[in-house]
Amino acid sequence: MSSTETGSRKRIGILGGTFDPPHVGHLKLATHFAKLLHLDTLLFVPSGEPWQKGTGITPAETRYQLTEAAGIDLARAFLYLKIPTQIGIDRIEIDRAGPSYAIDTVKVLRDRFGDQASLIWLMGADSLSALPSWNSWKELLSYVNFAVASRPHHELEANRSAEVKELLLHHQTMDVSALENQAFGLIYVDETLAVDLSSTNLRRQLKTARNSIEAEAIPSQTLNLIHNLGLYQ
Repeated sequence: MSSTETGSRKRIGILGGTFDPPHVGHLKLATHFAKLLHLDTLLFVPSGEPWQKGTGITPAETRYQLTEAAGIDLARAFLYLKIPTQIGIDRIEIDRAGPSYAIDTVKVLRDRFGDQASLIWLMGADSLSALPSWNSWKELLSYVNFAVASRPHHELEANRSAEVKELLLHHQTMDVSALENQAFGLIYVDETLAVDLSSTNLRRQLKTARNSIEAEAIPSQTLNLIHNLGLYQ
């Protein structure tokens, strides 16, 4: 597939996850890459059946509502920062029966946006390290690019498996603009953003009603919804 001018190629960011709950780290990652990659659209894709997460996951429809609420706060931030990226909360995995596999999602999104769009899957360094555990993971870069953000206390070099090292050897680029100009097949690792938040830890904090920590770590609209629904008690 040949490259076209950046101005004519759509740039779609994809941020998948369980979002149980969505937190400020998700919003910071989204904001960072929306600016850096000049995204036209940013899609949050809440997982329908997160097969790697085990039991005790909040129901999918509730997590979708929480992600919609977080999208309201992100839209306000984008307006303030004058970031023109459109935000969408996509039901693609919520509405699809069976385990939520990224490979199924990227195939549908590639069909939706066409061959020429740059689809960019946004993730943290921990997700890149865990990539070999994903279903059909070797096929993903045939459909999307990866934009990877570093995480505190997670040394990507130290945590790379031989498979991930091989993947980076063949696909990594140091030129971030390459992701804007190529539809799929590239990995860009960004070392400038480091957010140390965990949904698992936040659920524990919500159970103990540590409100000051919650307010700093969870988007305000999401936090209001959590309290109104009595979640994580």
